[in-house]
Amino acid sequence: MADGQTSSQPISTGTDKASSVPAEGYNNKCVFCRIANNEMDTELLHRDEDICCFRDIKPGAPHHYLVVPIKHVGNCKSLNIQHVPLVKQMVDVGKAVLQKHNVTDLGDVRFGFHWPPFCSVTHLHLHVLAPVSQMGFMSRLIYRLNSYWFVT
Repeated sequence: MADGQTSSQPISTGTDKASSVPAEGYNNKCVFCRIANNEMDTELLHRDEDICCFRDIKPGAPHHYLVVPIKHVGNCKSLNIQHVPLVKQMVDVGKAVLQKHNVTDLGDVRFGFHWPPFCSVTHLHLHVLAPVSQMGFMSRLIYRLNSYWFVT
């Protein structure tokens, strides 16, 4: 597709056109909800009915993507057992986007969430970084595995 989307699913604007009522799970004040619903000028590397993926605006690695659910979900502290399939799906999308960008060494990849209050957007987003071996000192610190601020 010309706009970088990988799905033939129609893009929702975040509102039900017939009633102009926000769609379920949409927060018009949330930048990631707006990106996921194609209201911002952000290239979507993947989008399906549940998940989208785009590049991080401040990359910590040569490949740094954010995988977010289309429906607004709070930060990682709001996750519970019902979210396990969603998180697995987010990881799978992250791996697929990496492979699409010719990252084949999944042993040199980091997946994780910033733990509040260290997340700047309160819409759940999985950081996908690769190759870890090419991350600079500050990125290694900011995205350090299972630290006080970044968890897998």
